[in-house]
Amino acid sequence: MSSPRPPLAADSLAHALRHVARVIAAVIGGRNLDVALAAEKVAPAERPLVMDLAYATLRRYGRGDLFLDSLLARPLADARVRGLLLAALYRVEARPDDVHTTVDQAVAAAAVWGGGRFKGLVNAVLRNFQRRRDALLAAVADHPTALWQHPAWWIDALQRAYPQRWQAILTAGNTHPPMTLRVNARRSDVAAYQDRLRAAGIETRWLGDRALLLERAVAVGRLPGFFDGDCSIQDWGAQHAAPLLDAQSGMRVLDACAAPGGKTAHLLETVPALELLALDAEAARAQRIEDNLGRLHLRAAVKVADCRDVAAWWDGRPFERILADVPCSASGVVRRHPDVKWLRRADDVSRFAATQREILDALWPLLAPGGKMLYCTCSLFPEENAQQVAAFASRHPDVRRLATGGPDNELHLTPCAEHDGFFYALLGKSA
Repeated sequence: MSSPRPPLAADSLAHALRHVARVIAAVIGGRNLDVALAAEKVAPAERPLVMDLAYATLRRYGRGDLFLDSLLARPLADARVRGLLLAALYRVEARPDDVHTTVDQAVAAAAVWGGGRFKGLVNAVLRNFQRRRDALLAAVADHPTALWQHPAWWIDALQRAYPQRWQAILTAGNTHPPMTLRVNARRSDVAAYQDRLRAAGIETRWLGDRALLLERAVAVGRLPGFFDGDCSIQDWGAQHAAPLLDAQSGMRVLDACAAPGGKTAHLLETVPALELLALDAEAARAQRIEDNLGRLHLRAAVKVADCRDVAAWWDGRPFERILADVPCSASGVVRRHPDVKWLRRADDVSRFAATQREILDALWPLLAPGGKMLYCTCSLFPEENAQQVAAFASRHPDVRRLATGGPDNELHLTPCAEHDGFFYALLGKSA
């Protein structure tokens, strides 16, 4: 039996709702969720509540959007108020035992904007939702975007690509993501680290190789030895990259789109004496690679460079292994980044596919004969995955499709309770 939730301090929910309203408004305006959250000056004590409300509201945005279309006589000019109402509607549904507090604190949150003129509107909309609740909930079934909480074009694309699994994929995309650890092979045995976690009150399940799935997510500060480099947080799906690449000691390896450095670190933890170069096109993201390697006591050459601009960074020596973890739609990780499904447009997939093609064609000449390139995305869309690889192989007669453990020498991982969505194809160059 779960323990009762502690009561909220006076006005703490109102403060949190104001932060969330601005974050949602920023995302509606086209800003990345992480950037919008970083821009908010949130007190440490409030941050968990703000993040929980922001993520949950965006996961259910299609549902809240339908409700507001029915509850508002005219569109709201102030995006903050719309964001506030979306967050409040989510909480009214999620916490039916605390509706009075939600309404009261949402009205208090609105009081600081527009000289208080939005207070009555917020109160009226939330009270009206309560009165019309049954009818509004029944209407959800007739609106796919509200029912599945994904854009219509996204739903259509998944129906075509996964006719037997599209519903399960969409459902998984609306859940909380699993929290999975990668135990650092250089510092600990998996069973021994699992014992340390259990002693700290953290129960886990072994998934395979170095992966431990937490039964419940915890703050990283509770993980034994995290800041000393004993483990990292990395989805199990992402942990497939290092074993598939099959790097061997002494090899020259390129991680072409490396930030934030999880796969780079996994390679270095697993294989001693790699000559590894990690690239990223943005300095801030490259710094994240450095920071992660530093925490894990690992070393690699890190450069700020667009991997497509080979002349700007390559020294002319071929690589025996290349990891091409390319930019993509991120359609397989939307439960971690719920803003993505609302910010993406259908034609964005084609734009990502064009970039992926450029990366593959730029990197292939850098691979030594007999070498291997691992192409991977966190996308679910065939245009970025199987179709991309097939087109690449048709342009390069020296490509050999190597086994990944999946059908047709491709590994398709769709989101589930144990991992996010990923695609892998291992490409060998003829000797």
